[in-house]
Amino acid sequence: MIHIHGDGGHAKVVRDLVAHSPHWDDAWVIAVGDNADRKKEAERLADLTFCTLIHSRAYVAPDVTVGAGTVIMAAAVIQPATTIGRHVIVNSCASIDHDCVIGDFVHIAPGAVLCGGVTVGEGAFIGAGAIVVPGTKVEAWSFHKAGSVIK
Repeated sequence: MIHIHGDGGHAKVVRDLVAHSPHWDDAWVIAVGDNADRKKEAERLADLTFCTLIHSRAYVAPDVTVGAGTVIMAAAVIQPATTIGRHVIVNSCASIDHDCVIGDFVHIAPGAVLCGGVTVGEGAFIGAGAIVVPGTKVEAWSFHKAGSVIK
C-alpha cells in the first residue's frame, strides 16, 4: 500500500497516479507541492520508506536515475543520462533533455522544458512553460515564473 502524506491540489494528482501504479509494500509519498514544506516533511518523516512514482504515460529513458519520493506525472519526458534527486516533482508534460542533473526537492511545473546539460539546484522551482536553455545552472531555491526563459 502506498501512503500519501498531503491533501492539497498536488495530492489529488498523486492519488490518481497511485491508483494506476504498481503496488508497493508499505511505502510513502509526500504529496506537498511547496518545495520547502516538502523538504521539512521529508526530514520529519525520514524513517519511512519512500516510493518513486512514474506515470505509465511518462517516458523515462532506461539509464535515468530517479531518487526516492520523486513523482513523475503523465506525458513527462526524461531523456538519457539524466539524474533526478529525491522528492522531486516532474509535472505533466514537462520535458527534461539529456545529461541534466536535478537536485532534491525541485519542482518542474507542467510544460516546462529543460534543454540538454542543465543543472537545477536543490529546491528550485521552474514554472509552467518555462524554458531552460542548454548548459544552464539554476540556483538552489530559486523561483522562476511561468513562461520564463532561464539562461
